[in-house]
This record gives sequence, structure tokens and C-alpha cells, in this order.
Amino acid sequence: NMESIPEIDRIQKVAARLGKVAPVSLRVNPDVDAKTHPYIYTGLKANKFGIAYADALEAYRHASRQSHLKIVGIDCHIGSQLTDLSPLVEACERILALVDQLVAEGIVLEHLDLGGGVGIVYQDENVPDLGAYAQAVQKLMGTRRLKLVLEPGRSLVGNAGALLTRVEFVKHGEEKNFVMVDAAMNDLMRPALYDAYHHIEAVETKDIEPLTANIVGPICETGDFLGKDRTIACEEGDLLLIRSAGAYGSSMASNYNTRNRAAEVLVNGNECKLIRQRETVEQQMANELACL
Repeated sequence: NMESIPEIDRIQKVAARLGKVAPVSLRVNPDVDAKTHPYIYTGLKANKFGIAYADALEAYRHASRQSHLKIVGIDCHIGSQLTDLSPLVEACERILALVDQLVAEGIVLEHLDLGGGVGIVYQDENVPDLGAYAQAVQKLMGTRRLKLVLEPGRSLVGNAGALLTRVEFVKHGEEKNFVMVDAAMNDLMRPALYDAYHHIEAVETKDIEPLTANIVGPICETGDFLGKDRTIACEEGDLLLIRSAGAYGSSMASNYNTRNRAAEVLVNGNECKLIRQRETVEQQMANELACL
């Protein structure tokens, strides 16, 4: 996927140097408001992604003139965690209008990639009806002979994963209570990055007085929180379950503050299997070189 004229030119040069013809697709920014968090919408004029809709036709003409490029598709992706169908449908309409313009100029495509972004339930969101989305796209596609590509990542794996963490301390402050846990922003970045909500619950129900507290990790950042102002009944040593960590949990994890990334366990019914070992500090340091 190419997202600018300079990228088109660079791929042309590389393909020419290698004596290859590169199959390429252009990502077009349809200028559609995804109505999601500003850090994860990608389809407006102000965003860095894609070729502006107004410039897309000329970009395709430019690519079609390159001797070592073969145009095979068109792509768009307007954002993530979309809970309304209308922006997805509007983007599809705008991209298909461009497809028809390209056909009229003799630029015939093989595939249309509408991207992903369909949201999941983290708290109380109303998520799009995938059946209704499919019907809307099918109607818009009509008789066009294009391979349709969709990227439903989060909607498949988001709620399939959870983060398990243990309470280290319950700390009563003057203005706030804090439940200090052994997980942190390096394990699940979304709350710190997007102020995102993840449901947090105690694994075991106990007959103790619940408290309202921030669920926080041990990293030296005020932004190191996993949940704010949560009412929960827990005490030191308890396990907490942080839901909906299947998307962007492990994939955004880091070694910030020299923390080892967590082990990953696949659960299938009553069976559990370790699929990624917990890191060690020795592994983190393995690529560092002494300079004496």
C-alpha cells in the first residue's frame, strides 16, 4: 500500500533497481469522520494517513505511468473502535465512486480493501451489526468485479483476551484510594494512551467492604493506571481480571521501566497452554554491548 507520491516514486526506483514489477495499491483518505477517539481516527484531511481524496485520481494516473509498478487495488481505513455504521458506509460510497472514475480512465483494479475498525464492547457501547454492514457493502458493490478485503482484527480478538494481575497493596490516600497491582501501562497501554476503559473485576468474590479506587501499576508515571474510580472489593494478594485486552494488549506491550513482558496463556475450555514465556531481565539485556 502506498500513501503518497514520494512513496510511489521510491517504490518505482527500488523495483527498477531489482528488475521487478511491484504490485501496488493506493491508500486513499476519504475524508470521513469516524466519530471515534481522536488518536485512532485516520480518515480525515488532517490525518497523516493515505492520499487525500481530492488528489487520489492524479496519484493513480502518476502511478500508472511508472514502468515498474502494477496497480492492483485501492485501500482505505478511517479509524478504529467504530461503533456507528454510517461512517463505514460513507467511506465505501466515496471509494467506489473513485473506482468508477479510474475504470473510466482505463485503470482497472483487482481488489478493494475497506480496512477495519469495527468496535467491540468495552463498557456499554452499541457495536455495529456486522450483518447490516455486509448487506450495505454488498448493495454498494453491485456488479463491480472486485475482490473485497476487510480487516476485522479487534472485533475478533478484542474480547477474547484478558489481563490477569495481582493486588500488591491497597493504599488509602487523602483524596484518592489506590489499588496497587503488579500489571502496569507497559502491559496494557490503552488506558494511559487513550484514557480507554477496560472492565476490571476481582477473580474471587469476597465478603469484604468494596472501595472506590484507582487501579494503578508500579511504573513511575502518573499516567500508569489501568482504571480510574472503580468500585471493587479486593485486598492484598487478590487476583484481578482486566477484560477486553485481546486487542492491543500484548501487541503494544513494552519493557518500559525494565519490566518483563507478561507470559501468555491460551485457554480452550478447561485446557490451558503456555504460548509465550515470561521474559527475564537477562533476555532484556542480551543485546546490550559493553563499551570499555
